Amino acid sequence: MGAFDVRDLMKVDAANAATGDMLGQREAGPGRLFHPLAERIAAMPVKPTLSPVMIEGLVRLLDVLAIIGVGSFVYAFYLNGQVDNRLAYQLTIPLLAFGALVSFQMLRLYHVGALRNVVAMAVKLSVGWTTLFLFTLAAFFFLKIGDQVSRIWLAGFYAGGLAALLGERLIVHLGVLRLTRMGRLERRTAIVGGGEAGEALIRALEAQRDTGLRVCGVFDDRNDDRSPDLVAGYPKLGTIDDLVEFARRTKLDLVIFTLPISAEARLLAMLRKLWVLPIDIRLSAHMSKLRFRPRSYSYIGAVPVLDVFDRPIADWDVVVKYVFDKLVGTLALIMLAPLMIVTAIAIKLDSRGPVLFRQKRYGFNNELIEVFKFRSLYHEMADPAAAKQVTRDDPRVTRVGRFIRRTSLDELPQLFNVVLKGDLSLVGPRPHAIHAKAQDRAYEQVVDGYFARHKVKPGITGWAQVNGWRGETDTDDKIQRRVEHDLYYIENWSVLLDVYILAKTPFSLLTKNENAY
Repeated sequence: MGAFDVRDLMKVDAANAATGDMLGQREAGPGRLFHPLAERIAAMPVKPTLSPVMIEGLVRLLDVLAIIGVGSFVYAFYLNGQVDNRLAYQLTIPLLAFGALVSFQMLRLYHVGALRNVVAMAVKLSVGWTTLFLFTLAAFFFLKIGDQVSRIWLAGFYAGGLAALLGERLIVHLGVLRLTRMGRLERRTAIVGGGEAGEALIRALEAQRDTGLRVCGVFDDRNDDRSPDLVAGYPKLGTIDDLVEFARRTKLDLVIFTLPISAEARLLAMLRKLWVLPIDIRLSAHMSKLRFRPRSYSYIGAVPVLDVFDRPIADWDVVVKYVFDKLVGTLALIMLAPLMIVTAIAIKLDSRGPVLFRQKRYGFNNELIEVFKFRSLYHEMADPAAAKQVTRDDPRVTRVGRFIRRTSLDELPQLFNVVLKGDLSLVGPRPHAIHAKAQDRAYEQVVDGYFARHKVKPGITGWAQVNGWRGETDTDDKIQRRVEHDLYYIENWSVLLDVYILAKTPFSLLTKNENAY
């Protein structure tokens, strides 16, 4: 099915993982050790995966193109435009395409699981397409316009459309099978909570076909008989703190809690630690005695779950933001190239040393990235780790550096990060230096949930910056307000918001720069 099965790894490493032996563990944080099997899983290369939502959207597009293409082709080939009432054809073709989308959705023909079963899919598709045409004929009869539409065109449209749809779905079926074998459609999943509830959930998930889930392991804060080292054949890899570390080290798509809703305090304590991660979090309702309305649940196969947190900017939003960044970033790089060249010359003439400055910062999901900036400090006083923030009248800042910092021209080389490296976005929370502090305290110690701002890719400019929260963050209040604005952006992202922030950025640089020096 996918790249690995954790139970196969357990057979190889039975002496350590299957028996719960903690020998050979590495540091996972101050005073903690990381499970050796979790270490091995996290170290394994992970292939990029495709979202099922994107696959389903692509199939919908192919269906519409196939139907409109066949209807238009038969019209042009047989009628050659020689009809008295073109409007009937011009309305029928798109309406049938829309009707097919609705019909196929009701028949669940867009689910990735359905795309894997070619025989059942072909039968349902044929029934749906035929039923749709029968409704169309009935509509022509009751509207008394049957004599205005060619019967041969309708027959050709029906047969050709069915053949095109079946051919398209066969190609998609082969593609989905290939992607499945490559592990490109799996969702790497962690289960929180062991014992009977955890085992029942895993058994229920394994009974489902074509969910695409790949259980990586079980995590539980309990260390007594209620939480054994093995749950339905899967190992317990550690506590919630270990899960956070695990998700930082490797790709994780989904976390499912098996805790009952009644365990409110324990559940909230765990969620407080996990909500900072860019993953989907669900609460299993499989064994819950508390029943909600059916619409309250989402489903993994037939297993009901309650949505707790969704990964921000996911599925097609990722594609839209990526394309937006590349197109607008490339245009900005071309338009601003003369200004960047002039700035580079000024820096070179003002003081010795390189024009560009590289600095390690936190990126998406706390990954370390290297961002480019124009050098604004004297070369011999450079501070790559940002151990000390630049303050007003800082003697380390050059004459040119003072100007480019105040106007944020020093940030322009980060367009290379956006366009070439792809580790920055045009708009997003600003990437903070790894040793940045407020009043000698690390930001994560000042702001509860600080790392939640890393659930999306950082940006050159952001909602906090255009609202005046840029520059030095020397107090708790400043970093608190910046993080609040970052989280607002993450929860309310849209392309229009990105456009608004980009449009407002030049004006904010001129009017809200009192903290930039």
